[in-house]
Amino acid sequence: MPEAPRRIALITGGSKGIGAAIATTLAQSGFDIWLNYRSDHQAAEQVRALVEQAGATCLLLPFDVADFAACEEALKPHLENDVPFAVINNAGFAKDTLLALMSQKEWNDVISVHLGGFFNVTRQVIPLMLRKRCGRVVNIVSTSGQTGVGGQTNYSAAKAGMIGATRSLAMEVAKRKILVNAVAPGFIETEMTDELPLERILPMIPLGRIGTAQEVADMVDFLCSDKAQYITGQVFSVNGGACMP
Repeated sequence: MPEAPRRIALITGGSKGIGAAIATTLAQSGFDIWLNYRSDHQAAEQVRALVEQAGATCLLLPFDVADFAACEEALKPHLENDVPFAVINNAGFAKDTLLALMSQKEWNDVISVHLGGFFNVTRQVIPLMLRKRCGRVVNIVSTSGQTGVGGQTNYSAAKAGMIGATRSLAMEVAKRKILVNAVAPGFIETEMTDELPLERILPMIPLGRIGTAQEVADMVDFLCSDKAQYITGQVFSVNGGACMP
């Protein structure tokens, strides 16, 4: 019998940090990878090498998730032949400041990448998933979007919006066997946490340490696996038990 075609995972913001860990972990679980990133070609090539070492293929897709036309232009030629089984909306960044001091650009940029990026990318793929009657969407959100954090009104709003979108989309597509969930990391060891004061943060975390990108990737891997076939519309916290005020 011919081998079944390998499943494809499209990962946004995949050139470093959590996205890179998700790419290599899903590759080890048998997925071929479509790796989106914006501009760091060297980092993306390093991830591709790791994915290929795991025995998977890796298609590099440089485009800005905040630009709908760019998403469509980059993805459409590939979607004519293949449909990703999983879309992982991970692209994002923080631009922290108090709302009273926040510029319109700081607000718009963060909302556009996180919440706009979710729409711009998922909108390209979800109609094809509906036709195939299968698929997974996993949105990387944040503890900040669950509880709110001072100085992160833009980031918290974007991530809270993604949580709402996760639950609504899950309801829309469940009958076609498409599962939509979110993973909410807390403090994770990435570039985004390099400058944070650990002496103030660690007492807030019952497990007494910050998490790793691999621990987030393992949750995503589970949600993309056949073990998660009865789970949709949920938010899974990976935060060491932290409950930020």
